[in-house]
Amino acid sequence: MGMIRKNHMNFSDLFIVFLILFLSLSHQYDLSHGAGWRSNTISANQTLSGDQTIVSSRGVFALGFFKLGKDSNKNYIGIWYNSHPGNQTVVWVANRDKPISDRYSSQLIFLNGNLVLLNESRKPIWSTNISSSSLSSSQVRVVILGDDGNLVLRVDDVSKSIVWQSFDYPVHVCLPGVKLSYNKRTKTHRSLTSWKNSEDPSVGLFSFELDEYNNQYIMRRNGSEQYWTSGPWDGKIFSLVPEMRIGFLYNFSYVNKENESYFMFKMNNPNNISLAFIDVTGQFRVVSWVDGAGWNLFWNQPRSQCDIYALCGGNGACNQITQQFCNCLEGFHPMSQDGWNLNDFSGGCVRNFDLQCGNINNNNNNKRRDGFKLFTNMRLPRNPKSLPDDQMDIKTCVSSCLNDCSCSAYAYDNKVCSVWNGELWNLQTLAENEGNGSNIYIRLAAEEFASGDRSAEKTIGVVIMGSVAAIVVLGIVIFFVTRRRKMSKNVEGYLVAFMYRDLQQATKNFSEKLGGGGFGSVYKGRLPDSTLVAVKKLDSISQGEKQFRMEVSTIGNVQHVNLVRLRGFCSQGNKKLLVYDYMQNGSLDSILFHHNDSKSVLDWKTRYQIAIGIARGLAYLHDMCRDCIVHCDIKPENILLDSGFCPKVADFGLAKLMGRDFSRVLTTIRGTIGYLAPEWISGVAITPKADVYSYGMMLFELISGRRNSGDGRIMYFPIWAANLAVEGGDIMRLLDARVDRESVEPEEVMRTCRVACWCIQDWEGHRSTMGQVVQVLEGVINVEQSPVPRVLQGMVEDDESLYLFEESYSSNSNKTSQAKDTSSSGHSHP
Repeated sequence: MGMIRKNHMNFSDLFIVFLILFLSLSHQYDLSHGAGWRSNTISANQTLSGDQTIVSSRGVFALGFFKLGKDSNKNYIGIWYNSHPGNQTVVWVANRDKPISDRYSSQLIFLNGNLVLLNESRKPIWSTNISSSSLSSSQVRVVILGDDGNLVLRVDDVSKSIVWQSFDYPVHVCLPGVKLSYNKRTKTHRSLTSWKNSEDPSVGLFSFELDEYNNQYIMRRNGSEQYWTSGPWDGKIFSLVPEMRIGFLYNFSYVNKENESYFMFKMNNPNNISLAFIDVTGQFRVVSWVDGAGWNLFWNQPRSQCDIYALCGGNGACNQITQQFCNCLEGFHPMSQDGWNLNDFSGGCVRNFDLQCGNINNNNNNKRRDGFKLFTNMRLPRNPKSLPDDQMDIKTCVSSCLNDCSCSAYAYDNKVCSVWNGELWNLQTLAENEGNGSNIYIRLAAEEFASGDRSAEKTIGVVIMGSVAAIVVLGIVIFFVTRRRKMSKNVEGYLVAFMYRDLQQATKNFSEKLGGGGFGSVYKGRLPDSTLVAVKKLDSISQGEKQFRMEVSTIGNVQHVNLVRLRGFCSQGNKKLLVYDYMQNGSLDSILFHHNDSKSVLDWKTRYQIAIGIARGLAYLHDMCRDCIVHCDIKPENILLDSGFCPKVADFGLAKLMGRDFSRVLTTIRGTIGYLAPEWISGVAITPKADVYSYGMMLFELISGRRNSGDGRIMYFPIWAANLAVEGGDIMRLLDARVDRESVEPEEVMRTCRVACWCIQDWEGHRSTMGQVVQVLEGVINVEQSPVPRVLQGMVEDDESLYLFEESYSSNSNKTSQAKDTSSSGHSHP
């Protein structure tokens, strides 16, 4: 009996041990698969490998192994947004320069108090590197992934003391709460460094760091060549980043202590998702997440990709007007095509054929010699070597370069000969309308030319003659191709060159006029394929010519759902015509101000979508085009509505192209009184913020359904609306009385009013960007109250006059509302 009892006790002991072991393994199984398991920790007795992940408490971030590219066998341990399914945005990488090949036999594990990554050979390739003097290994128990994206090593999951954190070791992303700093004691930077390419997170060429001497942030290429600066901190913002003045977006702080200087930002609304990062192509970007639309660009610098020093590597040329910014010069090809496909242009371009480097005076007729190819309208490479003779003729300049085996290019201007040796860096092909480029002659091998001429001068002559012939042939081809397109139908994506008589037929000799303006009239037409079009016929020869060219050069090169589409043009002598898509609902002003019947009144939902659409179109013009385009005449007359009331920004005749090299441009006053920003009147150079001001004034008209000014009226409404928004009054008093209140969201009216107030601030630096306007109207970010613009406030004579306007407005609104109710009751019996 005792023996039986003894065996029974052993079985029980074994069962308990087995149960404990099973529970332990079950816990590890949950960690490895992660299916439905929400743990945000790795404890000292746990490991992470294979497909295992840990997820932050609210599911925002995940930590685990990942790889980049379908065919890649390189694996990394890192943190990414878990809340964005199908869009893995990696924000931190531990082993960026030391990938592993097999994640299933690799482990993230605690060893000697440190979190360590062991590769498939069980060798440590990454560690938190906590020194033994800082902490005893027996004390470290847990690593926790927070909903802020910070991986924190703590003594236990209760203690608040941080032993190590990933925020101290950013890679290419700066999340809210990360300090980008300079340690004055150790003289080390906590900076951001770009990935090598879009599928390789190893250290790239570009960095974003604090300049320890001038209290500013800079971007550098290869750790040396600076190509951007934020400007110094002035106590509130960095001087060259005026967007920081929009205080309702982020909470900024810059701290300059004895031992450390750092900058940090946080979201005013913690529910919003935003991050800053340095891209593989060297741009610093701030983006925010929009459900259903993905990452939305908020701000980026430099504005132009070509402002990034030597972006395209040696012998590569940056080009803002092509789909891919980097291109190899004629006679060259990418050193690594795979790299270029992944936006890694660091390898630059190499020659198709080796140079012969023969002497120009060598009479060996059996040897073909190098020549020079002329490239026009280029930004020249930096640091040329000027030959000493200030009066050197072009022949001597050519000979000097050709006889020097290291000379790769020369430029000759005003009797000054400049030469470059070795690879050519920081070249840019400029757009025709920039007009500030230079000519450069680049040395090519003899095989690149059609014939083996014996002199550089003849080679150049042949190239020029060949270019002229090619232009003539191209012109003939274009003529016949466009003629053929015109005779058949419009080809998607191309501008069609119409003949005047064909547009006469399409418009029935310009018989159905849709409207007109200072530069001409618009007529309805129908193309041979039955497509409805609007044909603008420019009347004024002098101003019309200028407007014609500007319209074609701007809207002809861009496409966006909220920009009117230019189908083609006609230019025959003084006959200048532009052909657009036909918009069934006409212009915004015709519906807002000239339709009083209840059926044609825009409801609030439609008005709100119109406001968002216009903002998106302008944001595209300002930030997404190769050149920044300032429209210069935003008003309801220049907003067209299609059959679904989708808004299209139109009439680019007054637009101003701003090269990305410039933050502002000086131009003659243009636009419409009532929508002009103060800087137009003061005569200072303008920026895209001039459009922002006009947009804000138009928003007030979209809200009220009335003109802000005209017929002797002073602009009382914007001031009244601004005061009402600031004081927190009944915002619904501002709304067009014809709009049905039951379908209106007061929060949207308030948001629209506040956006409009920010847009019309006196100083452009206080105004929002159009990208920020889009985000506010879409509800991505919150908007706070703005100051009342002093310039507009000064237009109001006194408080009594503003009070009388309010009373008059409210009285008229009540009458309109009563009339609408009476009208509505009558519609039940037609």
